[in-house]
Amino acid sequence: MSQPTPSPSSVTLPTRYGWIGLGAMGYPMAMQLRKKLPTHNTLSIYDVNARALQSFVEETKEFGDVSIAASAKEVTEGADCVFVMVPEGEHVKAVFLTPDTGVLAADIAGKLFIDCSTIDRASSLAVGEAIAAASSSQPAHFYDAPVSGGTIGAEKATLTIMVGIAPSSPHFPLLHALLSLMGSKIYPMGGPSLGLAAKLSNNYISSLIALATAEGMNLGMRLGLDAKVFSECLKTCTGSSWINSDMNPVPGVCPNAVTSKGYEGGFKVQLMKKDLGLAIKAAEQVDAKIVLGHTGLEAYTAASDDPRCRDRDARVVYRWLGGVEPEVK
Repeated sequence: MSQPTPSPSSVTLPTRYGWIGLGAMGYPMAMQLRKKLPTHNTLSIYDVNARALQSFVEETKEFGDVSIAASAKEVTEGADCVFVMVPEGEHVKAVFLTPDTGVLAADIAGKLFIDCSTIDRASSLAVGEAIAAASSSQPAHFYDAPVSGGTIGAEKATLTIMVGIAPSSPHFPLLHALLSLMGSKIYPMGGPSLGLAAKLSNNYISSLIALATAEGMNLGMRLGLDAKVFSECLKTCTGSSWINSDMNPVPGVCPNAVTSKGYEGGFKVQLMKKDLGLAIKAAEQVDAKIVLGHTGLEAYTAASDDPRCRDRDARVVYRWLGGVEPEVK
């Protein structure tokens, strides 16, 4: 599928923005947004982590106005476009639906809400329906727009962003222009929650490729292969993948990857467990037969519970497998 690139000439961007959720992905994404917006545009931020809020304000003060809000409601009151990036469906629902302090406690007329979280489709659809029901004669709009590319992609604004909107929608040019501030590839996936359908399906594939690569690398090394030589060979074989080339789970094979830095940073193994679990539930809901997923989920669950692996990048599943870890020089 080729990536549609709407002409930005007729797009008028908002001038007041809000951002809710400054975690591992939200923080660098919001940083890119603030850096690239005109300095006179405003940005209101909210997170449960007060330290993250203060750090963000300090890091962005040279790029324009940033104010700290006390709630999602307050963010919404001071913005025309609000981005959300939080861990799970229950958090998204809390952001929008909590009485008195949630988004819907504010006047949402004419406002745009873009949820970049990776959550279950049912929660996203429920929030979208609540937004539609609360809209007045000037409707508000809600879109799911999960991202792929990890923290490195967020820091470099090279994310792939999958949007729950039809490519023919008159609203897509605006979404494309906004999301292009944080990503390099923006795909309209067809309609509400289909951005999430794409993200969950992608992470199902990605998680199992990572696990297979970890197992295969460990096998090859135990049979006597040099890790770097084997990885180079794989690049032109049928076992080739982005995981092998850019995020090989064996320390030292990809020197600049988090896998060579103690698996610190990157996409946490607990999040891979969460996303794989969501994908499996989605498969069950639509009667899609899966064979590998449940075994993969067992592996990521065990790695998440392993103190040697918890809070580290998901490719740390290689360590959980007992993989040979060469010394990184």
